[in-house]
Amino acid sequence: MQAGIAVGNLASVIGIRTEDAALVADLKSGSEDAFAILIAQYHQPLYSLIARSLNDPADASDITQEVFIKVFRSIRGFNGESSLRTWLYRIALHEASNQRRWWSRHKRQEITIDSPCESEEDGSTFSLGSTLADGGDSPYDHAAQAEVRERVESALRQLPETFRTVVILREIEGFAYEEIAEILNVNLGTVKSRLTRGRSALRALLVAEGNDTANSSASSTAMQTSKGTVTL
Repeated sequence: MQAGIAVGNLASVIGIRTEDAALVADLKSGSEDAFAILIAQYHQPLYSLIARSLNDPADASDITQEVFIKVFRSIRGFNGESSLRTWLYRIALHEASNQRRWWSRHKRQEITIDSPCESEEDGSTFSLGSTLADGGDSPYDHAAQAEVRERVESALRQLPETFRTVVILREIEGFAYEEIAEILNVNLGTVKSRLTRGRSALRALLVAEGNDTANSSASSTAMQTSKGTVTL
């Protein structure tokens, strides 16, 4: 049974790599259709990643465009040592990091960071993937989800960049530890350490903002409807 699953997973990976290879070949040849496919496939996930990585999400659109311009100019140097997706995310995080440094130098006093999140009670659990996703089962659920999402987004922006990046890649984007290590060019132990410290720091930010019981109850309900949980 396990052998069959392993073979199936391997076949899936091979299929994805084959598709990547074909797309990369077309991109290197200068195919406009290939770039249109690349943008259609990766624009939204890269935009979301960048928006959550910046101090001011309003800059995400411009930075996303810069990422694709850089990809256009650099694609011939892509050697296939990593997956195309990993390479794109690495570029996106690099551009977001550059923007964060620029922001810290020039715009820190011009733009106020969103209001900090309200906290949850000690020992509660939540999933960032669910909290930061759009939608809800009812107008009430949608409103509660949006409120929770706003609080967690605010807390995420207060995390140090190294912790924030790992938390986003793992809990929101769903990358495996090994993929994160490849994207960030660090070892596996560093990824796990940063993730542990990032989760702890995020929890501390939430707890520090108060313990409103009603809000904590709504937050817990919305967060636990996800596909997974993160224990803080």
